Amino acid sequence: MIKRPEPLRKAEFQIPARRKRGLTRSTALALALLLTMGAFYVGVMPQTAAVVAKKRELPVYSVDRDDGAVAISFDASWGGDKTMKLLDILDEYGIKTTFFLVDIWVNSYPDLVKEIAARGHEIGNHSTTHPHMSQLTAAQITEELATQSGHVEQLTGTRPTLFRPPYGDYNDLLVLTARGQGYEVIQWSVDSQDWKNRGVQDVINRAKKAQSGDIVLFHNDAEFTVDALPAILDDYVARGLHIVPVSEILLNGETTIDVQGKQHAKQ
Repeated sequence: MIKRPEPLRKAEFQIPARRKRGLTRSTALALALLLTMGAFYVGVMPQTAAVVAKKRELPVYSVDRDDGAVAISFDASWGGDKTMKLLDILDEYGIKTTFFLVDIWVNSYPDLVKEIAARGHEIGNHSTTHPHMSQLTAAQITEELATQSGHVEQLTGTRPTLFRPPYGDYNDLLVLTARGQGYEVIQWSVDSQDWKNRGVQDVINRAKKAQSGDIVLFHNDAEFTVDALPAILDDYVARGLHIVPVSEILLNGETTIDVQGKQHAKQ
């Protein structure tokens, strides 16, 4: 038999009647609040836990490398006047890079598309119409990818395997759909912001932040990129960095992408 504890003696612990009534009301309110919160958490915790536990699908922003490899890339969605100058500079340094092309640019400058490929540079997919990809359905995403890649393949004989979302805009559906179509989704870790046209030195200062494993973003027709590029490349060479196309900076084998978008070899 369980022995019940003896009741407290009034002499040992006595609560005034008025305070006792107040404490009773407070206790009742506290219990009601706890019960309400308990019911709330029982109802929402499974959903909340599912949201927290769900892994967000991320593109590759950079790569875990310590060998000095840096990838520089050029987005092309408008203008072509400065593209040949960029190609000549890259030739002078013996550097191969990646050009992410929008299909409307491909259709406007087919000879430049061929020239980029002929000089040994990689061509990536930058969509067909330059939309906000996170607002599209899976079918629309597939169409955006397939149309651009089909035209590039017709012109160069090689189908793109990399995709960079316009505006850097993506969601899980985009990443999963693109990967399902055979593309790796690529962002950037160093932004030259050359499209803002704030001067040569501004582009140089931003691009010089690159370290091993970084992916650097430029645009083919920004006003000051041609003038800034030699100084940037000189800086990279002086620091022991070597420039490769984006596909060559990516790791082979099984990989993971951390919450910062950095690709690592899977342990």
